[in-house]
Amino acid sequence: MIENQHQFYLIAEFLIALIGGFLLLAIWLVVQKQFSAKLSTEISIKRFDKGLLFISLSIFVWALSSLLILIFNTYQTNNWVTIISQNMFSILNSLFLILALYYFDNSPNYLYNNKKSTKRIIVFFVILSVISLALALLFGETINTRGFRFNTIPDVLLSAILTWFLVFSLYRTFSNRNMKSIAVIAALSIIVLFLTQIPLVFNFEDYSFLIDITKLTAKTTLIFVFLVLGTSWVLELAQLPEATTMKIRFLDWNKIELSIPSKNIINTHIDFGKRTTQFNNLLKFAIRRKFAPEKEMCIEVYNGGEIASQTYLTRIIDNINDHLNLNEDTKLNRNDFFTFIGQAKYRLRFLPEHIAVNTALLQEFTHNLDKEIYKTFKQ
Repeated sequence: MIENQHQFYLIAEFLIALIGGFLLLAIWLVVQKQFSAKLSTEISIKRFDKGLLFISLSIFVWALSSLLILIFNTYQTNNWVTIISQNMFSILNSLFLILALYYFDNSPNYLYNNKKSTKRIIVFFVILSVISLALALLFGETINTRGFRFNTIPDVLLSAILTWFLVFSLYRTFSNRNMKSIAVIAALSIIVLFLTQIPLVFNFEDYSFLIDITKLTAKTTLIFVFLVLGTSWVLELAQLPEATTMKIRFLDWNKIELSIPSKNIINTHIDFGKRTTQFNNLLKFAIRRKFAPEKEMCIEVYNGGEIASQTYLTRIIDNINDHLNLNEDTKLNRNDFFTFIGQAKYRLRFLPEHIAVNTALLQEFTHNLDKEIYKTFKQ
């Protein structure tokens, strides 16, 4: 009976994960086909966003894992083969999800501050997975006198770290998209999925069907969450103003003139008033975008970077929205102005030829900055 129930779980997981993986892959392919030209007009350095691709690959790992375990159970394969394959699939799934989060601008900063940080995290995951594999080969499925399965402990630790990354990233991602309910559902499904791994450390065979059903529900919910994320990404790109139509002029201290026709903003004057920090940050982006070499057009935004937090980017947009009488559907958002390049770097979306800075303002601003690099840009 228990064996038949587990077979049902494996078949259901295989079908759900296979369909979910193909749907996410289809969304990613549509984005690459429909929006790559739109995004490539803004910068010659191509940023090949593979976040959704890696998420779909991680879900395909679930499908392949279920399929192989079904085959192993049918043909009574040696337990060692099952143990090794499960461990390898766990490694692959974790790596794909970590690589996917590298492309999320709302993931923890240390995931994408620089390539070294990402490599260190990946190496740590691989080492922990190798330890798990070694313990599996050494102890097999045996349980010691204290009731622990030694081989599952590193894998559970790996899952705990990955759970934190996913909860943090997805919750912030959906919250920033004003989808708080989806943010809560995403966080809960990830936490529940992690909790279903805890019984693997102990001997809870009597509750295996309940654990399987809970795990299947959590995985299915998480796949739905990823589909919502992919769909929202497509809608976000579709609503993104064309950079070729956007113009910005810096008239004087704390004063700009903005044109974004798709948002019904035509030569609108905006005074930042006492909000000098937001104006200065926006002007930094504009100077880099217009005058700096291609590789210097970005600004690192993280604790320790040139701009300390993404909050400062959001405040720029909030301050502009405060001066514009736009309804909720046409309000500006951060992605209208800034593009996340990766490695904590952001760049202004306006094309260099559509950025104008008052000459006197430019000279005074660049010579009062502590960073000497702004004085080296051709002006």
